[in-house]
Parts: sequence; C-alpha cells; structure tokens
Amino acid sequence: MAAVCRNTFPCLSRRLQTLLCINYSSLQRASSLAQTPGNQRGPQRGRRRRDDGPASPSRRPMVPRAARMAEDQDWPSVWPTAATFKPSAVPLPVRMGFPLNRGVQPDKIGNNELRKIPNFLHLTPVAVKRHCEVLKQFCTDWPAALETDEACEEHFPLEVITSDYVLSGPSLRHPEARIVTLKLKLSQLELDDHARKKLLKLVGDRYDKETDTLTITADRCPHRKQNYDYTQYLLTVLYLEAWKTEPWEAGITPEDRDEFLWEGSPSEQNIVSTIRAIQEAENGSSDVTQDEIVQNPDVQLYKQAVVNQKNQGEGSEQVQGYKDSVKRLLGLN
Repeated sequence: MAAVCRNTFPCLSRRLQTLLCINYSSLQRASSLAQTPGNQRGPQRGRRRRDDGPASPSRRPMVPRAARMAEDQDWPSVWPTAATFKPSAVPLPVRMGFPLNRGVQPDKIGNNELRKIPNFLHLTPVAVKRHCEVLKQFCTDWPAALETDEACEEHFPLEVITSDYVLSGPSLRHPEARIVTLKLKLSQLELDDHARKKLLKLVGDRYDKETDTLTITADRCPHRKQNYDYTQYLLTVLYLEAWKTEPWEAGITPEDRDEFLWEGSPSEQNIVSTIRAIQEAENGSSDVTQDEIVQNPDVQLYKQAVVNQKNQGEGSEQVQGYKDSVKRLLGLN
C-alpha cells in the first residue's frame, strides 16, 4: 500500500504519503464492514422506500378543515368574533389580488391580500339575528310620543351627522370619517329679536332661511370626538354671544341697521296720520287709537308690503304687492 501511495503521489513528502496511506486503508476497512449483512442499517428517518408498505395514518396528508365542513353547520360558532381571514376555516372559493400572467386572481391559500383587509364573516344574518335576540331583553318599547318626525324634532332638536367608511388602505380610519355636522332649527333656541339678528350676523351663510336651519361643520381636528366637542363649543359660544349687548349697540340709529324695521318708522307714522285724516273727512272726527289702526288687517297687509320692498328690493313681485295693499287700504279695489 505504501508503494502504491509513493507511485501515486511522487511529489509529496514521505510523511504525507504515509498519512494518506493510513487514511485510505481506514476508508476501505469501513466500507467493507458496512457491506456485511449484520451491519446494514435501515432507511433513513423520515424517508420511506417502496417496499416499506403503506404510510402510517399520522404521515398521510390532512384534508383541509374547509373541505370537511358540512353545508348546514353552525357558522356563528365557527366564526364568532372579528378575526383575520383564515383560508382553512372559510369554505368559500374566495379570490383576491392581481391576476398573474393574464390569468385568474390568486386563491385564498397563502393569500396575504385577504389578511390585510377587515372582513364581516362574523356579521352574517344568522349571527346578527342572535345578537338581536340577546339584546332584546335590554330594550324598551319605542315612545308613543315620538311616532312622527315632527315630534322627534320637537323633543330632540339637535341633529348630529357623521359618516363611516369601509376602505382598503394603509389605515382603517378614513380621512373624512372625522367630519362632524351639527344641524339645529333656529326656532328651537330661546332668542329675542336682538339676539336672533346678532346670531344671524355671526353665523353668516351657515343659516338656511328657507328651512330655518343652522348648520355647523367641524373638520379641523384629527378625531371625530374632538370635532364633535368643537361643534358643541361653537354652538354654546354663538348662543352666549348673541345675548350680549355691547355699549355701542345702544346708539344704533335706523340708518345703521341692515334691515328696515316697521315699528317706530316714518312709514308707520304716515299711515296712521293718513287713516285718521280719512276718518275725519268721512265722520268729522277720529277717536281710534294708534294701536287699533296698526292692528287693522289692511294696515298689516300694507306693513308687510313695505317691509318686503325695503328689505328684498324693488322687484316686480314686491311692487305689485305694494300696489295691491295701497289700493285695498284706500278702498280702490
């Protein structure tokens, strides 16, 4: 064996040739022992030969849970609460994602897109019905006094409007879900003439004259609760400021007002003087008071025509109404 090593590796030193010969001899001895029938080992662990027979039941592939579910199973018991999508528990051929190679969308197995979004598998009609049956014992009958929308507006005049969104995005919070809108009929507030006019000046175009509705919208805060508190704060401040009377408001003259006021105006004095003159010409004297003249239906119609013409402008409708009221007041119809 040493001669063979020296002939095979002539360039190596004598010591290295001796070591190679020893290792080569050990390798041959181990190979011969492994080939004897008594030293043969069985198949490696985890691997099965064809002649080993059928696999044990523990090594057979398991059937997915979704394939073993019955059609009439109790689904609320399978998915009782909100949870991340699990393909093994949903017996539906759900697909989601971008189609690969112009084919169909990826199936539910290993689909991360289905795990990203919230699902409503826990809010099936059967589950909702069960929840309602449980909550029914805590509910009371609807009040009989709130059968109509008008009654609800009378007892609950404040209306708060918010919106919820279902979206697929990096956050579950939609940017517009924070917006809060508050609506209130101005007639529901206890305001005198001064406070009402001042409040209308403060709110500007947020007041709808046709429906008598005040609308306040808040969206500057990042959360809905913050915007709701802000709308309540704005309504409170507007109401309190409307009732305040500043010192300079006592010196306002009719020329400083933005709208025409009939009470105490020259138009009221002129119509009272005209009615008295007509009665004195017809009866020789006039013993009626100013309040009786002002409360006359014809005078009230004339008053409304003058107010409309002063505040709304001299349109064709206002001029025609003023003309009809004057003719009726003078008995020219």
